[in-house]
Amino acid sequence: MDIGFIGLGKMGFPMARRLIEAGHRLTVFDTSRHAVDRLVALGAAAATSPQDVADRVETVMASLPSLQASLEVATGPGGVIEGKRARRFIDLSTVGSQMAVRIHDLLAKKNIVQLDSPVSGGVAGAEKGTLAVMVSGPKADFELVKGALDVIGKVFFIGTKPGSGQTMKLANNFLSATAMVATSEAVVMGVKSGLDPAVMIDVINAGSGMNTASRDKFPRSVLPRSFDFGFATGLMVKDVRLAVEEMRSLGLSMEVAEAVGRIWETIIRDEGPESDFTAAIKPIEKAAGVIVGGGKGSHAAK
Repeated sequence: MDIGFIGLGKMGFPMARRLIEAGHRLTVFDTSRHAVDRLVALGAAAATSPQDVADRVETVMASLPSLQASLEVATGPGGVIEGKRARRFIDLSTVGSQMAVRIHDLLAKKNIVQLDSPVSGGVAGAEKGTLAVMVSGPKADFELVKGALDVIGKVFFIGTKPGSGQTMKLANNFLSATAMVATSEAVVMGVKSGLDPAVMIDVINAGSGMNTASRDKFPRSVLPRSFDFGFATGLMVKDVRLAVEEMRSLGLSMEVAEAVGRIWETIIRDEGPESDFTAAIKPIEKAAGVIVGGGKGSHAAK
């Protein structure tokens, strides 16, 4: 397929690279010229703006870091909405269902179909092509682009209602955010009482407490204290805020979600939006007066 790709950051670049490697012809745009040049070296064509991308191809994908960025790229001046050829906009970003519906409605006025298509699985999943891809939109357009989406991960058709893919993504990321802070609290409790955190993680992963944080994040980024899993605290907080907002808009009272939201607000205040989200354990450690390390004797009270 001839595909446009806008947003070549930590997630977008490996997804775009995989599409090129699979034989698709890409026209790319990003505010980082370096990222564009790297893909051009792999065979992509460079565009000068989102509109330029949409002037050249019928199918435009985007992977962007914020709600405002998605709105502007899709519907702002010089955006996809002003392109001459674009027929469908596949948003791989996490923007929440309300923003997805807003973008859908604006694009529909120009007969451009929006496929809401957020992804989960992090940078490692984007590199390996193992992301969970959650798509909502018209079934005919979904079938047309499914082959390309298969290149970046396991594709799930969520439904035809605009924003449904976003609701699914927020439910998923709420669970991921909860697992990270809940596991941090559990391990800090053990370390405070004298347990070896590495042994704790082994036991948890062999038992009923196993989750994505204990299975992936702790062994790779928390116990070694590298805090380099590849997903920013600011992005996780954005997703948690969107999840809580969506729950409230549905008239739900979610006590766990609200508690998790408060914890993540503390984390972003203390660690900053650019920190890796595995640094979530640090404020919990600080409050407990311990540091969690990866080996026997590596944990210590302050």
